[in-house]
Amino acid sequence: MKKFFVLFLFVTLDVAAFAQAKSYTFVFLNNKPDKEVLSKEKSDSIMQGHMNNIGRLAKEGKLLAAGPFEGGGGLFVLNTISVDEAKQWLETDPGVKAKRWNIEMFPFTPTVNSICPVGEKYEMVFYQFVRFTAAASSESINKHAEFIQQLSKEGLVIGAGDFDTRGNGILILKADVTKERVDTDPLVVSGALKAEMKKLYIAKGSFCEK
Repeated sequence: MKKFFVLFLFVTLDVAAFAQAKSYTFVFLNNKPDKEVLSKEKSDSIMQGHMNNIGRLAKEGKLLAAGPFEGGGGLFVLNTISVDEAKQWLETDPGVKAKRWNIEMFPFTPTVNSICPVGEKYEMVFYQFVRFTAAASSESINKHAEFIQQLSKEGLVIGAGDFDTRGNGILILKADVTKERVDTDPLVVSGALKAEMKKLYIAKGSFCEK
């Protein structure tokens, strides 16, 4: 699998240009329990095509970041705010066309750091990836934002961003941060937000972190 992981690379671009605040399309490639059972040969062929397509989209400046989750699935960050355009780009992926994942797409605005393509020389690292899902809309998200700000002050945050104004979004943390710490988020405690944590394997620098 290692050779598959190292193919999650991105085109060499001027990092400073991408460190500015802007919006993107965030894509979840979620595990699909009921996906068709394929032969190893067919499955490997689709995966190789998937990796080749990642490299092509990256070179074209369309795919800015990508990485797999431990246990399956992964993410893309696409350099567009158009859902229609994002769908067109995804349709070139053999794995997507073969319906190997359940796809979710969201408009994404970084709030801590941003999205930065990395060069050919990069290090693959594990981070803690947290997805926040709004379970209630009555509470202000100010306390949630303050919680992330506090984690950032402690040097624990690699990146963060919003899908909307209700608290739906993501948080990228250093690998040693525990779920128990995330669960102290005031809105998670109150039940207004649900927090799902998993490990993300991605190129260091993808979130403009040093």
